[in-house]
Amino acid sequence: MFYTMGISSSALTAQRLRLDVISSNMANVDTTREKLVDGQWQPYRRKMVVMQPNENSFSSALNNAMGSYAGNKTPAGVKVARIVEDQTPFKSIYDPEHPDADENGYVYQSNVDPLREMVDMISATRSYEANVTVFNATKAMLMKSLDIGK
Repeated sequence: MFYTMGISSSALTAQRLRLDVISSNMANVDTTREKLVDGQWQPYRRKMVVMQPNENSFSSALNNAMGSYAGNKTPAGVKVARIVEDQTPFKSIYDPEHPDADENGYVYQSNVDPLREMVDMISATRSYEANVTVFNATKAMLMKSLDIGK
């Protein structure tokens, strides 16, 4: 049962970070000048969370399932491998009066799509809620097992 709680808690941590990254993307949807690259300012680039399993072998999963979880340094679950930038091209609009317009009058905008971010946010929220449910169910089972011993 502690194994299940470890899996759920790792997923809760990963989904929380995913929600933080989505929030950052939404906050910067209209940012036209974020950082200097090759001598030019670039708009905000959408960030994405890349997750991977905490385990990397079948034998460690088998050992965990057989009850040697306490000695395992990397419990099962998920972890954030890295945060990457979306390489989708920036959107451009013609606005020669804008202070961030290039020499041709085009302003490059962030590659953040609010609709995609909302879908990702709903997905992350539902995953978070599902893992809270699993964690609470496991906790309830542990409490019931303690009641049996009374």
